[in-house]
Amino acid sequence: MDPQAGAKPHFSVGRLLFGHPLQTKDLPHQAISRPVGLAVFASDALSSTAYATEEILIILSLAGGGAALFGISIPIAIAIAILLAIVTVSYRQTIYTYPNGGGAYIVARDNLGELPAQIAGAALLTDYILTVAVSISSGVAQITSAFPNLLPYRVDLAVGVIVIMAIVNLRGVKESGRIFAIPTYFFLGIMALTLIVGFIRMLTGTLTPVTGVEALQHQVLEPLTVFLVLRAFSSGCTALTGIEAISNGITAFKKPRSHNAAVTLIWMSSILIVLFLGITIMAHQIEAQPSEVETVISQIGRAVYGGESVFYLLTLAGTALILLMAANTSYADFPRLAALAARDGYLPRQLTFRGGRLVFSWGIVILSVLAALLVILMDARTTALIPLYAIGVFLSFTLSQSGMVVHLWRVSKLKPGETMQGLETTLEYDAHWRKKIVISAIGAFVTGIVMIVFTVTKFTSGAWFVVLLIPALVFVFSRIHNHYQDVARSLSLAGKKPDVQSRPVQTLIMIDDVHRETVRLVDFAKSLGHPWRAIHVAINPEKAEIVKQKWNERIGEGELIILESPYRLLSEPITEYLLELQEQNPDSFIHVVLGHLAMDTFWEQTLHQNTALIFNLSLSRFDNVAVTMIPFRINRQNGKHAPAESAQSAGAAR
Repeated sequence: MDPQAGAKPHFSVGRLLFGHPLQTKDLPHQAISRPVGLAVFASDALSSTAYATEEILIILSLAGGGAALFGISIPIAIAIAILLAIVTVSYRQTIYTYPNGGGAYIVARDNLGELPAQIAGAALLTDYILTVAVSISSGVAQITSAFPNLLPYRVDLAVGVIVIMAIVNLRGVKESGRIFAIPTYFFLGIMALTLIVGFIRMLTGTLTPVTGVEALQHQVLEPLTVFLVLRAFSSGCTALTGIEAISNGITAFKKPRSHNAAVTLIWMSSILIVLFLGITIMAHQIEAQPSEVETVISQIGRAVYGGESVFYLLTLAGTALILLMAANTSYADFPRLAALAARDGYLPRQLTFRGGRLVFSWGIVILSVLAALLVILMDARTTALIPLYAIGVFLSFTLSQSGMVVHLWRVSKLKPGETMQGLETTLEYDAHWRKKIVISAIGAFVTGIVMIVFTVTKFTSGAWFVVLLIPALVFVFSRIHNHYQDVARSLSLAGKKPDVQSRPVQTLIMIDDVHRETVRLVDFAKSLGHPWRAIHVAINPEKAEIVKQKWNERIGEGELIILESPYRLLSEPITEYLLELQEQNPDSFIHVVLGHLAMDTFWEQTLHQNTALIFNLSLSRFDNVAVTMIPFRINRQNGKHAPAESAQSAGAAR
């Protein structure tokens, strides 16, 4: 029987914000359905339709713009849609081949090696942080465009949205998915209505070109060359960002996970292609112009509904919401990818721990902090963040699909019915390997070209930072991995016979004063049956004399040693004393017992010195020194002390 069954839960701010903790056995019930999965993992990809067409037009406007040149946007969009379909099919193959998720990181690790895996991981983690910063800054820009008085507070608004996103995601994937499904499906509904009404008006001849647009002006124009078209194609490929999200988060879906994830991927890509092509065609039909003042989506809404229509405002509202919600894809995938890398020893192990709501809480918090810092540093300006964006995701695309090429090549070497175990999955013969390898190879080649063009054309605008950041992160990953390997080798007993023997133990009681807590420390030390003595660090000579007098009067046994501390240092005197004891008795253990006043609340705890924590931290560097912290709880109801239930070991012999 649950000992807490029937107990009335106490109120706390944490419970109000994040909900009641969930048991580990509830993890399968937190799996999400396909409609919720679409909202959780597709918001980033779907939001890209809000600016992908505009990015194409901005590059084409370098050649002078005009209806004729902007008409090239349609074949470019079709080419991007074809690439999107190829990448989708490739990632669908990945979902079935690697059903435990991980996307590019796992595929690269299994087929290309550890270094490419770390590059893929660094690229994706960087891109997820940038996605949060870019999408929320862009969404806030939509809000400040409608309400200019809020412009001075754009950084505060962006950081506030990040905090809200973090809180909602800390409540759990299932709950956050349900909450964020509303704005996602609202955007899909309003954009579908806008395109349908727009095409009906186009077919009936009532759709006229948009007017009153302050077009973007370039000081220097360029000729329309193949390279310029390639740049426009690359910029429009921002429509592909977010495609990899579902393959990274397969484990979030209900069973059968791979099937549900694959179906959701097809839904997402189909909707994305329809929206992207529809917006591009509609933009060409109304002769939309790239502008710093008005977005292409706004121009389409104004041309279709009229600038005073409520549906025009709803179109802008839906666009702003999906841009803000695009960050949720990162909140779904960053913690999972970080947990995978931490599991392999390339990031701190804490990232593998699930919080009270069964989500990777540390990953969510770290993502929020880093994204908020980036927003503050860049003043929540989307134009400053965009050059950093998309390089990482296309690098991960290239590595993932290259990994699938290697995987399928290995599969081709198998005979029908033959299997071979890889690092992450079991290889089985596939009669369709030729078709699949061609799809992955084409995807890897094209996304690689897009990544190179992105890097070259945006290098001086800020892309250099990402080019340097990814290798720096890989270096940090390797250092973390080396640390964990060194620790594992030090702790390993493989091939060794443990040298287990009984050694003498010296017990030291650390005391600040002589009171009830001191008596409990003495009782504990005496119950162990080892020689013991008390230690007082004399940062105040006058108090030291009082402590000595109290000890003789109230304890009257054992040895009290006063360690002088003329510079009022706490840990250094005891550190020197322990070194002397170890020199005198190198084969013995030293057991340091610390008292600790335990308060009911955090703010009450901060009112005390908490020196036990300082001692514990400094003494943890010693070999053959064990530290035990004994909490002493104060019962405020009757003014009497309430013994703590048990002594908590705060250290171990090392």
